[in-house]
Amino acid sequence: MSQDSEMPHAAESTTPQREIPLTEAGRRSPLTPPPPPRKATARALRPDSSFLKSPRRSVHEHDRTGMHPETLERAVLDHLYYTQMKDLPSATLLDVFWSVAHATRDRLVQRWIKTQRTYYDQDVKRIYYLSAEFLMGRALGQNLISLGLYDLASKLLRTYDIDLREIRELEHDAGLGNGGLGRLAACFLDSMATLALPGYGYGIRYEYGIFEQKIIDGWQKERGDAWLRYGNPWEVARHEYTVPVHFYGRVEELVDGRGRYQLRWVDTQVVLGVPYDTPVAGFGNSTVNTLRLWSARATKEFDFQVFNDGDYRRAVEAKALGESISKVLYPNDDSPEGRELRLKQQYFFVCCSIHDIIRRYKKGHKTFDVFASKNAIHLNDTHPAIAVAELMRVLVDNEGLGWDEAWEITRASLAYTNHTLLPEALEQWPVSMFERLLPRHLQIIYEINHRFLRQVQIQYFGDEERLRSMSIIAEGPPRQVRMAHLAVVGSHSVNGVAALHSKLVRTQLLPQFAEMFPERFNNKTNGVTPRRWILLANPRLADAITRRIGKGWLCDLEQLSQLQIDAELMGELREIKRANKVELAAIIEQRNGIKVDVDSIFDVQIKRLHEYKRQLLNCLHIITLYRELKKNPHAQVTPRTFIIGGKAAPGYATAKLHIKLINDVAATINADHALAGRLRVVFLANYGVSLAEKIIPATDVSEQISMAGKEASGTGNMKFAMNGALTVGTLDGANIEIREAVGKDNFFLFGHNVEQVKELKQQGYRSASYIEQSPRLRDAIDTIAQGFFSPDDPQRFASIVDDLWNHDSYLVCADFDGYVACQDLVARTYTDPDTWTRMVAHNLTRIGRFSSDRTIKEYAREIWGVTSVPIELDPAQSNGGLGADRLRIPRNAQP
Repeated sequence: MSQDSEMPHAAESTTPQREIPLTEAGRRSPLTPPPPPRKATARALRPDSSFLKSPRRSVHEHDRTGMHPETLERAVLDHLYYTQMKDLPSATLLDVFWSVAHATRDRLVQRWIKTQRTYYDQDVKRIYYLSAEFLMGRALGQNLISLGLYDLASKLLRTYDIDLREIRELEHDAGLGNGGLGRLAACFLDSMATLALPGYGYGIRYEYGIFEQKIIDGWQKERGDAWLRYGNPWEVARHEYTVPVHFYGRVEELVDGRGRYQLRWVDTQVVLGVPYDTPVAGFGNSTVNTLRLWSARATKEFDFQVFNDGDYRRAVEAKALGESISKVLYPNDDSPEGRELRLKQQYFFVCCSIHDIIRRYKKGHKTFDVFASKNAIHLNDTHPAIAVAELMRVLVDNEGLGWDEAWEITRASLAYTNHTLLPEALEQWPVSMFERLLPRHLQIIYEINHRFLRQVQIQYFGDEERLRSMSIIAEGPPRQVRMAHLAVVGSHSVNGVAALHSKLVRTQLLPQFAEMFPERFNNKTNGVTPRRWILLANPRLADAITRRIGKGWLCDLEQLSQLQIDAELMGELREIKRANKVELAAIIEQRNGIKVDVDSIFDVQIKRLHEYKRQLLNCLHIITLYRELKKNPHAQVTPRTFIIGGKAAPGYATAKLHIKLINDVAATINADHALAGRLRVVFLANYGVSLAEKIIPATDVSEQISMAGKEASGTGNMKFAMNGALTVGTLDGANIEIREAVGKDNFFLFGHNVEQVKELKQQGYRSASYIEQSPRLRDAIDTIAQGFFSPDDPQRFASIVDDLWNHDSYLVCADFDGYVACQDLVARTYTDPDTWTRMVAHNLTRIGRFSSDRTIKEYAREIWGVTSVPIELDPAQSNGGLGADRLRIPRNAQP
């Protein structure tokens, strides 16, 4: 594949043009926004017969499944006419997107059905990955790559003067996640399918995902992200598997016909969970697994009598309240109603998923004797921890199992991954809320806790403090249910996501649990999929690698070590980076109206806005550079373009103020013509997966600067390193392992480590002493305090200044001088292209262990006990034929 290959390159536009109509003459409608500076469709859809000039043969493929160019073209045109109901002259680019998407999905369907049939026929052990977030990214490019059809589709569209990259831009990012947690889940699903592991994802089909971020006068403004506004070509509603979900009510005691004492949850309010399935295709194989997302629906759509009485609002009130459960990702929990809605969300998707798992299991099994050997249920962080109580409830109350048997099945089936050391992210719910919303589950949690504390009491006789600290119920006030404790007690495995993080989970977060259950605790360092983050996001680099070592690296990233670091490779790496920077520069100019120097250092920090991630430290360094340039205008400096992106939670006022500060600093610097070509600052709004795919390949410096001991792992650090960026980072999360892998000389290290942070805090950290000893830091803070960046409101950032002087919980001041010195080294190194590129090459060739394939292999082998199940398409199926026997629908079909 040459550098002019049809594999996707970063497109300039990041805002999907959802409606791009063509006039009958083939010109764009005057109502359409002006196109970005690249070749765009400028005439009616007319085929160029050169596409069909490949060796002609009699094509007998089925239009739904065939892979020949003629067949694919027929399929796309068929969907354009019969699905979109448009002919060529009237079709818009959005119609073309839908037609290509449907033709692509058709080619997944036979594999999808065969995959599920194989799992059922072989009665395999399945993985069920429960996660509140799935940041899947756009699907069209990924699915075409997985099927091996990307180049073919690109050539087909080019015959109609359409750029596939432009079509891909029309697909809306499904923002069903907040950051790394959701993107990790997506990478894991990709790896499960690529490794032919029987895996399912379970989550919520949020009607509005993570909000759409607008920057207005430097402030973050949130707008609902209606990602389903134009529909979703990939999902399939499975109404036949709708699940009733119960809330509120009371628990009734009774004795059944056999004289057994039982508890029954009655007088509940019911919401329906409707499943929507999305195919997850493996790369280079025939496996297509399933992501099943649940949407809340009211049991009573409309109260006709109330409506006729004239109370129109109350007539639909129940419907609105019920369906609010899947309305928004992470509703603001500042109010009691918001917190209750979050707990409802968590129970809703867990209840639906457990119900679905058991329904599928019971199709082939009459008892629960082998349930744990057929089902591995994984809790991705504490959000789905209520699964412990829900599985117990179903097994005991619905299936009639005894407590001890149900507990053994539950513990053997469940595994838990912890993703954070932040106390506020560990999920604690008021007992009073639990008692009102999920009364039966609270009883079950009390019983689990009673039996567990008895174990603790026996093992650690007389240690009352241990009983208090290990209890699932925090006595308060107010009394709280500790969901992380519930997950640990109810799981057979508890893992962290980087070596340091797993160590801190054992020694700081849950030390008493690790002492009592040492065999449960383990580490599984995160990884990312190279199919999306190199092949799709950076096709130039993928091509350079493939031409040297073949395609095997796409499923075995360790093969990157076979690359020979020589002058030819280093030269090509420089060319690739510059080409990617040119494309990103065009995006920046289009979105922000700022021209940047592509020969400057592209210094990037893109991640969720949080104080521990220390975007403020980055901003203080930018201010320092600015101040030094103003003091010495003729100084010789290495030009820099700082690129920052990320969203702050709507209720996180401090993080939103940091965004405002960054934007005010950027506005000041970018308006200073004396700094043109030497210093620029860009805040790219509405950061998400698709924007990351354009930024990461163009990055020179990756900012991974969290305070040591706060970042669980990070996966952005991995994506940057495998795309030719050098890391400026602390010894936090997976930074430590990346530095060990790529070599300490190929990593820019600064900052206090975990032990030093702990020691500083124990001694009584005083940030003011660091400010007083650092003239550059004091100057930067004073510049903010004096209102230089906010002349319209000099006191706007007073709270930031006050925090730096008097609190500084995340040691920004303590790490500042080391950070600036590290950045000075970055600038000097960049002026030596050979040294810089050699460091880049070492990162590339040594980053192989950070593939999510390696991570998933470890999970499968050491936690889930699941092996690969290759999917073989029948000859008739691979040609699109179903055959008479295929038309018989089995009673126990297993979607």
